Amino acid sequence: MKIKIKESDIHTHIKARMLQRGISLKEIEDTLNKGWNADDAIEGTNGRVFVFPYNAEWEGIFFEEKEVTVYYKYKGKSPILLTAKARYGKQFQRKEKI
Repeated sequence: MKIKIKESDIHTHIKARMLQRGISLKEIEDTLNKGWNADDAIEGTNGRVFVFPYNAEWEGIFFEEKEVTVYYKYKGKSPILLTAKARYGKQFQRKEKI
């Protein structure tokens, strides 16, 4: 089942982190739907990771890729987003979607 996130689903805290870290709503959705499990998610929390081609500058430095990690929990069948982080670089490790 494909997860669809609306702007209204995102808490102001997460919106601020997304802006600060250069993460779009589409990247959140793609990470949730195409990503693999995050190894660092704490017990009771889900995490998904996805690596995007970037090929642009972030804060004045050129990066080939952006790795986005999204942490969330479920309330019933709906995901509740907790936070998202991004790392910029190249040759990030990729895993199979689980």
